[in-house]
Amino acid sequence: MDATNNRPLKSHEWVLNDVKRQIMNGELAEGSRLPSVAELAGSYGVGQSTVREALSALKAMGLLTIRQGSGTYVNALAGSASAQQPAFLNEESWVGRAHTLRHVLEVRKVLETGCASLAARNRTEEDLAALSATLEQMQSAIEDESLNEQADILFHKQIAAATHNPMLAEMMGSLSHHLHDSMKDTRALWFYSQLSSAERLLAEHRSIYEAIASRYDAEAARLMEVHISKVEAVLYDKLSSR
Repeated sequence: MDATNNRPLKSHEWVLNDVKRQIMNGELAEGSRLPSVAELAGSYGVGQSTVREALSALKAMGLLTIRQGSGTYVNALAGSASAQQPAFLNEESWVGRAHTLRHVLEVRKVLETGCASLAARNRTEEDLAALSATLEQMQSAIEDESLNEQADILFHKQIAAATHNPMLAEMMGSLSHHLHDSMKDTRALWFYSQLSSAERLLAEHRSIYEAIASRYDAEAARLMEVHISKVEAVLYDKLSSR
């Protein structure tokens, strides 16, 4: 049981906790390669998606590196407390980078909550088809962080386009280079704050899409605000504790 809220741990949580325990006590040495997802699923008696969710969360905590086509490795810094946060927060220049990201998130929250609300009122079937195709792209690239990141950016830009307000679309376009520069950090912070995975992040995007598709403008705005605020809260906490 989870002592903090008296609920049973979900499968991915106890897999996460067990792998983390092995890393912290040295059973899994720094630089060592973990068994494959299929092997871990077999040893824990869970599905492969459960293992991927646990590994993604551990990656977000800085404990693992997942190399496409190579495997999953224990990070060299896994034994330190600072390793349990996104890598860029361990850099000497992280404060300036975090302030820039915070400013981008503040602009995004103001702009994108409005875009989500207006998109829910103005979207067309063509807009929904484009958003749905991007969600499918995110699903198919679930284990490729680079492709998933690009699809994430596209999804947010498509919501602005679905407002059918050219000024909003232009404003979102002007923010595009900041989105590209910050999305990697944003996603890492989301994974860290939620101790979760790309599957959970995809589900969050699907919820926003469904609110837009159903023309629930207030709900679309609320879900977008919650989505962005999770990352913003981590940054405020880190900067205020400095």
